[in-house]
Amino acid sequence: MKTTRLCILGAGGHGKVILEIAELSGCYDEIVFFDDDSRVRHCGSAPVVGTSADFFNLREDECDFFIAIGNCSLRAKLTNMLGNVHMPSLVHPAAVVSKTAEIGRGTVVMAGAIINPSARIDDGCIINSNAVVEHDCEVGDFSHISVSASLAGSVHVGETCFVGAGATVINNINICPGCTIGAGAVVVKDIVESGVYIGVPAALLEKPLGGGYK
Repeated sequence: MKTTRLCILGAGGHGKVILEIAELSGCYDEIVFFDDDSRVRHCGSAPVVGTSADFFNLREDECDFFIAIGNCSLRAKLTNMLGNVHMPSLVHPAAVVSKTAEIGRGTVVMAGAIINPSARIDDGCIINSNAVVEHDCEVGDFSHISVSASLAGSVHVGETCFVGAGATVINNINICPGCTIGAGAVVVKDIVESGVYIGVPAALLEKPLGGGYK
């Protein structure tokens, strides 16, 4: 039986945006939040009804699930803890998404974003406000294309990457998993080593400690 309840983990600013997009979808009669900060009683207009422990104890048939956590690696960890429950993709009605694009489970596409033909957005991604994902791009699981960032045609972004606000990746570029691309950076060649990249053209600022970002 189809559920009409959405349970969201993470009652912060990102959660507020998720709430509004879910409300605009018209799919849910009830939307509630779970968060470990006992001081937070509401997220936008929706109540906080429990903790993360309560969230992970929900039955699969009670609700749809969504992780509203901005940190890419943490979002991946929490989603994997949930297992194979139903997680919708949420697309703002003011986004433009090609009918041939693919959007994974637990992914959100925010207002003003453009996703063009044959692009693929994998699971648990954030395509933020006014971001552009051009034709034939692939955005790997749990990556975040931030506000007004642009991926030109046929770009491949690996898992758990963060592409900062206003950054640009030119066409036919590959970015390996676990990278952070700083705000306003311009990526003009393949990135094959995880790390933080800034500037025009983008250059390595620092490598991750312990072999990856947490």
